[in-house]
Amino acid sequence: MKPAIVQESATGRVLMLAWMNDEAERLTRETNEAWFWSRSRERLWRKGETSGNTLAVDELRDDCDGDAILLRVTPAGPACHTGSTTCFAPELWRTISERALERPEGSYTVSLLEAGLGACARKVGEEAVELSVAALDETDERVVEEAADLVYHLYVLLAARGLDVAQVEDALRLRASG
Repeated sequence: MKPAIVQESATGRVLMLAWMNDEAERLTRETNEAWFWSRSRERLWRKGETSGNTLAVDELRDDCDGDAILLRVTPAGPACHTGSTTCFAPELWRTISERALERPEGSYTVSLLEAGLGACARKVGEEAVELSVAALDETDERVVEEAADLVYHLYVLLAARGLDVAQVEDALRLRASG
């Protein structure tokens, strides 16, 4: 059994970590689709077999001592079961993605999403104004609190639009690279 690090070929983003036994590795090499061993279900599984979010394998690399494998892939949809592009998304984004997917009753996030895109956009505007006011006239603690509110509501807005925080990270990375 080897840990398999799954990395998006186009961006270099680490998408997930899974496990491969010899059979999963053989099937992956033969089909150019990612196969893994589920330790909890004790069976082979093809990524996307139920969700449709498959991973086309562009390259397989063993590490220097052969006890781990790197899969460079082109994903067809999110890699994470939460609906997030990556299993290594910020905790807040994972929580919002899960709430958007599962829609638990009583969730503030769900109430915002159900109020619609306009309501989510208005909340981002309100929080941005509150942060600006705090930055000019209030304590550092208040600035941090208002910044947290803005980030949270921005993430909800992204989820309401069906976007992923990873897309924002990609845009920032492109800007930084010139």
